[in-house]
Amino acid sequence: MVSFSEAQVLAWIAPWLWPFFRVLGLFTSAPVLSMKAIPRRVRLSLALLIVMAAQPSLPQMPGIGMNSAETLMVIAQQLLIGVTLGFAARVVFAAVEFAGELIGLHMGLNFAAFFDPVSGGQITAVSRFYGTAAAWLFVVMNGHLLLTGAVLHSFTVFPVAPEPLGFLRVIQPQAWGAELFKMGLWIALPVMAMLSLVNLVMGLVSRVAPQMNVFSIGFPITLGVGFTGLWLTLPMMQTPLTIALERMMGYF
Repeated sequence: MVSFSEAQVLAWIAPWLWPFFRVLGLFTSAPVLSMKAIPRRVRLSLALLIVMAAQPSLPQMPGIGMNSAETLMVIAQQLLIGVTLGFAARVVFAAVEFAGELIGLHMGLNFAAFFDPVSGGQITAVSRFYGTAAAWLFVVMNGHLLLTGAVLHSFTVFPVAPEPLGFLRVIQPQAWGAELFKMGLWIALPVMAMLSLVNLVMGLVSRVAPQMNVFSIGFPITLGVGFTGLWLTLPMMQTPLTIALERMMGYF
């Protein structure tokens, strides 16, 4: 009769169980990968496939009894690290959408709002366009592979331990709000500079020729310059998006 001890079963399950929860936490919050269009079975299958492929390269997992109180703490740690890593990538996408909000505000297009099924709220046209472009760039430049590599490398930086909130002292996620505004302003700065120059010129024209109705010609000129700036800067969006993603993933 073949029998197995608890230590043997634990030694077989531990190398698969803890990475599975961490990767699954990433898939519940990461951009694109957490879309409602992706079925849950697909996410579970992808998480299991990633763990199976990367298991030989992962560090040694600690042996923690399945019936101990530490098990729940370790599961909570894995889920929190995965969710936080996906949230870090979402901060980059939020910065891109914030850049669209700033550009739309200067163009005068913020009155054109749409319902965003992802966030469940209203989003402006330029912000929606920037968010969609960022999602396409994320897939094209293998951003999903970058997230996968980050979550696997996080086992070296944040090893499995019964301390769910211990990693927060290192990455300091409460400071990511400032990163959001800095990255958003950095992305929107070229188009905002063009629009600010146009507004300055229109102000000078209104002073030189008061009989000219600046409000009637200013709006189409601002729209034209704004669309031109979007057309010129959109091919260069991959560089700041890649730098921002690598910077946020560097915490892990």
